[in-house]
Amino acid sequence: MLTCQRYETPRTLAEALALWESAPDGARLIAGATDVLPWARDGRAGDVDLPMMIDLSRVSELSGYERHGGRVRLGANVVFQDFLEDPSLAAWLPVMPYCSVWFADDQIRQQATLAGNLVNASPAADGTPPVIALNGEIELCRISDGSVMCHTMPMAEFVTGPGRTRLAPNELVSAVTLDVAEGYGASFQKVGQRRSLVISVACVAALVKTDPTGTRFEDVRIALGGVGPVPQRLGDVEERLKGEVIDAGLIAKVAEATADRVASRSRVEYRRRVVPGFVRAALEEAVERARGAQPAAGIKETVNA
Repeated sequence: MLTCQRYETPRTLAEALALWESAPDGARLIAGATDVLPWARDGRAGDVDLPMMIDLSRVSELSGYERHGGRVRLGANVVFQDFLEDPSLAAWLPVMPYCSVWFADDQIRQQATLAGNLVNASPAADGTPPVIALNGEIELCRISDGSVMCHTMPMAEFVTGPGRTRLAPNELVSAVTLDVAEGYGASFQKVGQRRSLVISVACVAALVKTDPTGTRFEDVRIALGGVGPVPQRLGDVEERLKGEVIDAGLIAKVAEATADRVASRSRVEYRRRVVPGFVRAALEEAVERARGAQPAAGIKETVNA
């Protein structure tokens, strides 16, 4: 069971940061609390009594999203369900609906934030590979001399290991900014027998843009998760495919070479068997969707339960 001595619900970012700066040791930030609540139960942390919890779900600056040219800034309180229900987000970030439909169940998706999934820094986090494939940047804020100060860093540099990030003391994540990938085909592949409630052994996020004829790769984005201490962007695979004629043999060849990317400490041989198949399937599916066969807007009908 989870209890706390003090529960705060700030309404502004400045108020939240001031509370966080003065918070006692052991205090926790929460938004959806979908990681904290399962942690404080029998078999994990057990009964937990925190000195303070700061609930960020009502902070106005962390809500909503804005598009600026070719980038979308998502407030830290954007939840996974938003990518399934908001037509603009589904069109601009076409890999996110396919990731989200795999993420937990309907109730959890309504609460779980993308930013929280990234900060948790689990090697199995579903949200990290799509964000890296979309050239994601994470915005970090703190109080300095009484003012709110923010800076950004690439998501690819933010996670340093299992449960470890470059988040400094007294900082919190305020936003995630991603490339607009409108017109790309997308795919998200993940080990599991069901659509959701599966913790990744490995996952792959892919985006493909074809030339106007649909016969060549114009752009390719692909990232892996769950195969090592940090997520991986497959830049060499992307460069190998860009400009090439779309060919099943070529896709299979580059996919097969990804088996050696596995750097995990457990289930190594299993991961080395499944990763090339996932990469191949993700690229093939993204190509199909880039050609207009399955737009992201139809995800509820096209993804198997």
